[in-house]
Amino acid sequence: MEKNQEFIVTIEDMNEDGAGVGKVDGYIWFVKDAVIGDVVWAKAMKMKKSYGFARLMEVLEPSASRVIPSCPVARQCGGCQLQAMNYEGQLKFKERKVMNNLIRIGKFAEDEIHMLPIMGMEQPWRYRNKAQFPFGKDKDGNVIAGFYAGRTHAIVEAEDCLLGVEENREILDIVKRFMKEMKIEPYDELSHKGLVRHVLIRKGFKTDEIMVCLVINGNKLPGKERLVEMLTGVDGVKGMTSISYSVNQEKTNVIMGKEIVNLYGPGYITDYIGNVKYQISPLSFYQVNPVQTERLYGTALEYAGLTGNEIVWDLYCGIGTISLFLAQKAKKVYGVEIVPQAIEDARRNAEINGIHNAEFFVGKAEEVLPEQFEKNHVHADVIVVDPPRKGCDVVCLDTILKMRPERVVYVSCDSATLARDLRYLADGGYVMGRGRCCDMFPGTVHTESIVLLQKSVK
Repeated sequence: MEKNQEFIVTIEDMNEDGAGVGKVDGYIWFVKDAVIGDVVWAKAMKMKKSYGFARLMEVLEPSASRVIPSCPVARQCGGCQLQAMNYEGQLKFKERKVMNNLIRIGKFAEDEIHMLPIMGMEQPWRYRNKAQFPFGKDKDGNVIAGFYAGRTHAIVEAEDCLLGVEENREILDIVKRFMKEMKIEPYDELSHKGLVRHVLIRKGFKTDEIMVCLVINGNKLPGKERLVEMLTGVDGVKGMTSISYSVNQEKTNVIMGKEIVNLYGPGYITDYIGNVKYQISPLSFYQVNPVQTERLYGTALEYAGLTGNEIVWDLYCGIGTISLFLAQKAKKVYGVEIVPQAIEDARRNAEINGIHNAEFFVGKAEEVLPEQFEKNHVHADVIVVDPPRKGCDVVCLDTILKMRPERVVYVSCDSATLARDLRYLADGGYVMGRGRCCDMFPGTVHTESIVLLQKSVK
């Protein structure tokens, strides 16, 4: 087989990135946008010794789970890798992905894995409470907003992403009109010129409060009063609560700058998970799917098995979302997070909810936990971890094993590092109990998982 040669292949599986996987004469092909069960006409694009990448040219025989994507730019945009698959098929893919990682990476036998059915959504659209739209120009020089095409920084115009709230389109239209009126240029990465880089939009699903934060390549926003007037006036956006801009003059892929300048409102919006109220600022980490977050945290609370007498540690706690959920049923909760702003938010959130049995530490989990255990002799009945994609640091895992809590509840956004860390804890004397996937990100390859580990009685 040579580059640009075309061939027919049956898609037998999908990889972690959602690309179809098929074989021709024993050689593995990865075909983006193909679905398990498809028979496709493909074109060889790049080849390695034992595998290659091909472009989908035509679907000859569609899979039973293939659907027409609801989004008109689903294939160009890098955000939704699974929109060509029906929702039932997406859920099966995610369950299989997690299970395969637990077996292959975690080295668990199938009878050791007790995964309950995945928690899917009744309505897997319009679920994101947060969106960050890059701004640029199209080939005709018109200002556009959208998302980056997969593996590029070319903007695909998509002002009404079907995963986001309906207000996004209205807000982007107002921002574009404001830019035109004030003769403000969008940012250009190559020249490092232009002012408006991104627009961050957040919405409280239970409060209907909306936040807009412009990310700018400068330290001043011309006509800021006019922007506030357009967003909040008679023809503005219902629920507009907070307007600000973020200063980011760096040549970087990081979206938000460190300095936030408030223009209107309190500088935050509020929302609820269950009956716990949270203040969310532009820089706050807050789960993007509040409907599924409530189900995920409810499961974490269930797995923690709290009776009111437990000392709980919540590692990688962010703004205290899980901590405050747990504090309702625990004797004491300690939260640890490396981002100082997040800990400020966590303490404030505890205060506004009248929760007095939660204490928060700024620092790395792998440093704070050993220090508190070894120097201050704190103990834990339950430890909850919700680490970033890279998983837990080995020092953190070692300290968990030394502290020997009765239960460890592991919440994960990456099933590969989840499997690795579960194996480490299992080798240290813990047994995997119940587990479950929660589909926080319909349309994409990503899923959250939650697993209970219990101290071995041996």
